[in-house]
Amino acid sequence: MNQSQMCPRFEKAIEILSKRWTAFILFQLLSGPKRFVGIESSITNLSGKVLSERLKELEAEGLIQRSVYPETPVRIEYSLTDKGAALAPVFSVIASWATEWLPTTAPIPGPECETLLSETTSGS
Repeated sequence: MNQSQMCPRFEKAIEILSKRWTAFILFQLLSGPKRFVGIESSITNLSGKVLSERLKELEAEGLIQRSVYPETPVRIEYSLTDKGAALAPVFSVIASWATEWLPTTAPIPGPECETLLSETTSGS
């Protein structure tokens, strides 16, 4: 493949996934539906405004769905569509690569990578 000419589909995929916070949001939804506050509290330094924008963008791209439950108060959950869930192997490969090639920056390595690897590979 001539790398000076990018495949438009590949370029679009990278454009979507490389937007700030998008991959983190999708990763959080791999484990199942979450409410707005659950996503917001699980990602350090993510503002509510940016999360709202990203969720709208991901919904427009068909990667997530927004479900509104007519309860009092109204409950809204976000979950991956089949299109979004199909990204699980991508996250698994990134986690494997990071485990092998990137140094640990945390003082005590946590189980995050192992959990990610086991969750994303077991669903594949």
